Amino acid sequence: MKTHTEYLTFNTKKRYDIVNITQQVILAIKKSKVKDGMCLVNSMHITSSVFINDNESGLHQDFLEWVEELAPYNVKKYRHNLTGEDNGDAHLKRTLMGREVVVAITDGELDFGPWEQIFYGEFDGQRAKRVLVKIIGE
Repeated sequence: MKTHTEYLTFNTKKRYDIVNITQQVILAIKKSKVKDGMCLVNSMHITSSVFINDNESGLHQDFLEWVEELAPYNVKKYRHNLTGEDNGDAHLKRTLMGREVVVAITDGELDFGPWEQIFYGEFDGQRAKRVLVKIIGE
């Protein structure tokens, strides 16, 4: 059994953003030389997410608007912000969009369905955050 670990770092210019990270994950798989196995990709921060969906800009904007409706940015709304933070909404948005994805690796490639790609969702950006890529298999 082979294992391979990489850490990707993101520092978005915007507070909220969606970044396609599929190619970085593909490169990690190639480095790992795993032909058959699993790939875990997870955000290591509680105000960002990793998810799988279509790479379509309108859909990405829909996601950002949807999570903003459900958990709007409002410093006075969240008890968490009483600690001196201003990101109570970002914690909720991360919960809605998910922490991680696991994708099968078959013949050395991500075994995706049609249109699937991996995205990093940022909900409290403008600072460096890490994403773990953990690959195991043969």
